[in-house]
Amino acid sequence: MIDPRFSEAELDQRREHITTFIREQIAAANADGAVLGLSGGIDSTLTGHLAVNALGTDSLHALVLPATVSGDENMSDAERVARELDITYDVIEIEPLIDSLLTAYPEAKGDREAVGNARARVRAVLNYLVANHENRLVLGTGNRSEAAVGYFTKYGDGAVDCHPIGNLYKAQVRQLARHVGVPEDLASKTATAELWANQTDEGEMGISYETLDSILVSHIDGPLSVAATCRELDVTPETVDRVREMYERSEHKRRAPPSPDPLT
Repeated sequence: MIDPRFSEAELDQRREHITTFIREQIAAANADGAVLGLSGGIDSTLTGHLAVNALGTDSLHALVLPATVSGDENMSDAERVARELDITYDVIEIEPLIDSLLTAYPEAKGDREAVGNARARVRAVLNYLVANHENRLVLGTGNRSEAAVGYFTKYGDGAVDCHPIGNLYKAQVRQLARHVGVPEDLASKTATAELWANQTDEGEMGISYETLDSILVSHIDGPLSVAATCRELDVTPETVDRVREMYERSEHKRRAPPSPDPLT
């Protein structure tokens, strides 16, 4: 596998680059701070640490938004992160809102994907409710690996004002998290979007982050052909083709909604 991790000097440069980016985004919007959804996972935890470094504790408002499928450990970790960062946070149960949606449209009951994506979109609505009320921006927590293969909910966790860690592969997220002082149990924690019970990111994608990062670095973002990627990484062509397919199929998630070309 290819190791995309940074040198120590590069870690300091990345931290400074991202914190400067956050400050610039807030200033450009004339906002009073930021809102961040904390899930207890590594992506939102790292984003929280970087945001506090950029803005200070008073300018970050966290939301912990559990559903019935959320693990107690993850929600406890989310609150733990907020307390350790010494930031204001609110806990809002989202399942009553999901129940209201399914009461309005009961045909979707039992549709795991539709309801799971609704949970992500309800969280986005709450993030923006607070952000609009307090004149803040919503910070995204998406990373480069997941964005490349569309592993996020359109207008859910993808509905944000900016993505501070959007240029970091998953291995780099974990590395930078350790560098800024995130505890090891959180830095190495199994990733899950928790859109339904017992979900894990790698299980749903059907590929490990190590393999995904390596294929993205060498083939999707890099210059290697499928054959060269297979030789370099010791993976099958089917694995590389699957990542390519996920990348191409999810392109619509990374672009603004299309409209017809103007008539000439």
